Amino acid sequence: MLNSNKPNPGVLQNLSGVALLIVDLQNDFIHPAGAYARGGATNPKALLLPSKVQSVARFIKERGGMVVSSQFTLWPGVEGEPLISEHLGKLRPFLRKGDFKPYSWGQQNVDELKDLIDFSVCKVAYSAFFNTQLDWVLTRAGVKELVVCGIVTNGGVASSVRDAHVRDYRCTVLSDACAAFSDQVHDTSLADLGTVASVVTCDEYLRTTNS
Repeated sequence: MLNSNKPNPGVLQNLSGVALLIVDLQNDFIHPAGAYARGGATNPKALLLPSKVQSVARFIKERGGMVVSSQFTLWPGVEGEPLISEHLGKLRPFLRKGDFKPYSWGQQNVDELKDLIDFSVCKVAYSAFFNTQLDWVLTRAGVKELVVCGIVTNGGVASSVRDAHVRDYRCTVLSDACAAFSDQVHDTSLADLGTVASVVTCDEYLRTTNS
């Protein structure tokens, strides 16, 4: 007779209340032909993220969870020039017409992930929740827990996690599926996020969730 208190290894754990949030893993951010690479704002570690995220995305989807993404977007004005916030224009002066344009190649999620994503939201600031329909969709899908990854750790990831926290989502940050422009900034940001979220590696998440 089976012990009902022990998990059945033949039954997948139900993760229907869980969503993986992939923050800004887009061509213009991390592809060698994207806008950031053109401007010299690159981090080789960011190129490794899609393969790490793939395994977690498949794991969550196989167990009934969702995979969602945010796509940073520069909406064009009437002359086609991007409507860009003043601080970002000063920080990234190389951004130009066509970069992160809605529905463009650069604005899209990287190829390794796009077929795994259930829906995406366009965002104009750091947080995936700011002026988007993310919370509306997640709430109606019954999502209570977010697993967060992407770029940059101290920007889009941190802002999205904190916004999720104040909306009462339980949050887990995948430490090795995020990247920043320096290891020090990355590590400091993760330590800070530990006050509002669990911070684990991809392998730790897969192992503990599957146990």
